[in-house]
Amino acid sequence: MKIEYKKAKLCDIQKMQELVEPEVEAGIILMRSADEIATNIRSYTLAYDQNELVGFCALHIHTASLAEIRSLIVKESYRGEKIGETLVNKALEEAFVLGLQKILSLTYKQSFFERLGFVEIPKESLPEHKIWADCIKCKHFPVCNEIALIKNL
Repeated sequence: MKIEYKKAKLCDIQKMQELVEPEVEAGIILMRSADEIATNIRSYTLAYDQNELVGFCALHIHTASLAEIRSLIVKESYRGEKIGETLVNKALEEAFVLGLQKILSLTYKQSFFERLGFVEIPKESLPEHKIWADCIKCKHFPVCNEIALIKNL
């Protein structure tokens, strides 16, 4: 297994939606329309094993100092191979180059992000535009069990 990491292209959108579909149905990851993914295509980094998409995540910029790691997914049969960790680290490297100061994550996988240097914060401290742009679309809204974490760069 040789995983290749690369920035997403528009031709990847269908594969991305297929990979994330079970997590969307389970309410773990928010559904993103093809148009929404296309609009934000430059924020996604993909993990490929040969021609098979096995994971991806996005670095979504909220403000000049704050971005979010979102839509992190690794195909179930590839979990435990550090692909998710590599995807997050690639996003953190990109954030650093862009001059961002803080990276946010809303997750059910608290310990995963804590191993990468994120610390829990109160959800009340999230930017209001995050709540109204994304959280309102979630089937769990307003009763949310996700943990908010942040990492200072």
